[in-house]
Amino acid sequence: MSADTGKHIDTSWLVDDAEDHDRGTTDADRLLTALGERGLFRIGVPQSQGGSGGGTYDGVEAIAAIAERSLTAAFVFWGQRTFIEYLLQSANTTLRERWLPALLAGEFAGATGLSNAMKFLSGIESLQITATPCDGRWWLDGYLPWVTNLRKAGFVFAAAVANAGDASPMVVAISDDQAGVIRGDDLDLIALRGSNTAAIDVQAVDIGPEHILHEDARIFCPELRPAFLSLQLGMSIGLARVALRSASTQGQGARRILLPRIDGISRELENLAGALRSGLADRRFATDPAALFRIRIRLAEIVQIALGLELEASGGSAYLRDKSLGFARRWVEGAFIPVITPSLTQLQGELARHVGACTA
Repeated sequence: MSADTGKHIDTSWLVDDAEDHDRGTTDADRLLTALGERGLFRIGVPQSQGGSGGGTYDGVEAIAAIAERSLTAAFVFWGQRTFIEYLLQSANTTLRERWLPALLAGEFAGATGLSNAMKFLSGIESLQITATPCDGRWWLDGYLPWVTNLRKAGFVFAAAVANAGDASPMVVAISDDQAGVIRGDDLDLIALRGSNTAAIDVQAVDIGPEHILHEDARIFCPELRPAFLSLQLGMSIGLARVALRSASTQGQGARRILLPRIDGISRELENLAGALRSGLADRRFATDPAALFRIRIRLAEIVQIALGLELEASGGSAYLRDKSLGFARRWVEGAFIPVITPSLTQLQGELARHVGACTA
């Protein structure tokens, strides 16, 4: 596989349903199945593990291709594919053998659940689930206010949990059929409503070593962060690409004055995608996370610029529902990009601390 992965993915099946997925007026559980049936979760997964081969960047391009049609579908894709990545990087082979086949096929849902952990690493918030040891096992209690891909037909999610005393925080996998796991109602989102996003209440959930993805979240989460964030960036890349392509198509006649700006932003977008690909290939982001943060921040800015250019190029027709060609949906989807964890504010704070540490 290569960086051309996304060009070979059939996304035509999403055209008619993108608005319904965004509004949550269609079967949200079916979306995961449809992605799995097309083999999309296998992209970037080693063939020895049941995947179709390639690397993490192939997964980025696959998510980008889906995001061009539906950010809701891309959001679900990211959640599933990121949980798969957790299993691939975990030393717990029993856990991987139990869940990976069904997750790759889209027969079961996997949710990342580690947004809280990523904020914890940055010192932004404490871990929201605690583990109390009991005879070689643990009782979990806590609450996660926002988790995506909690499919009503069944799900497994990852969470970082604070351990008692001086023990290191762990990363665990918990399924919805365990006593004490309570899924809330879907959050009342302004968009992406078909993404099965809800809160999870964890009340006296019993886990053992068989549930542990890693015994130390402070080691595991930084190792996961390049894939976690890079796969997420597929959403920004895809949304920016479709907006710029639409802007170029609409930018005719008196609006041709926009074309040089559209071309310039398009080149910068692809240069950033190339930098993401090379950073994953040489594993630079593991030791230089600030480089990845800067890509994330600039891609979010480019999404807003691209949507603005699409609006300018479309003119008043963008406000006509029957002529907008998805612009209104993309405009609201774009509002999600700056706030998805890690948000731009969080990353800017991280970079400020990094600069301060280097100059101290």
